[in-house]
Amino acid sequence: MFVLTVDQRGSRRDVDRVDKVLRDLASAPLVRGFERTAGDEIQAVTDDPQLLVHLALELLRREYWSVGIGIGPVEEPLPAQTRAGRGPAFEAARIAVERAKKAPARISVEQAPADGDLAELAADIDGALTMLGTIVLRQTPDGRAAIALMDDGLTQVAAAERLGITKQAMSKRLLTAGWQAELAGRRLAQRLLVRAQTYTARTTH
Repeated sequence: MFVLTVDQRGSRRDVDRVDKVLRDLASAPLVRGFERTAGDEIQAVTDDPQLLVHLALELLRREYWSVGIGIGPVEEPLPAQTRAGRGPAFEAARIAVERAKKAPARISVEQAPADGDLAELAADIDGALTMLGTIVLRQTPDGRAAIALMDDGLTQVAAAERLGITKQAMSKRLLTAGWQAELAGRRLAQRLLVRAQTYTARTTH
């Protein structure tokens, strides 16, 4: 399982943004949906590497969140409420979010339990998501809007029409936003997460 523990950055100097993000992400097909755990922190559980990467990047794009990802087993059956969940993945996510608060890319990954092979794999995942986070945090609002339309399955021509710009301008926005690098990074992170998931399942059953 993958546990996302996400903390609002600078919440003491800002409005509470938890309720809005909970509404925005309520439809995500998670094993356990996002819930407020304490104060300005939210948590969710998923077993889908692609969804995990998508949500992590979505949260980073909002610029107000530190994202911690815990990889590992959970105590089953999972309770109905996310915040009542227990197990190594939850503990790892707690460690990860604390580290993410100090990380330049605002994201961190922790594996539990972490033997030699798993620790190395978790470090690779952390590196891949750090590179992705760095790309995302440098994107402008225009670049993010262009990428969102591409993620919705539009062609560059259709996306350009939706934004009211030329195809050439659309291509420039995607290039400036590092869209191709982001796509490659997503695929890398997803493959590594699948490996971690497979390895963890094999060693805990």
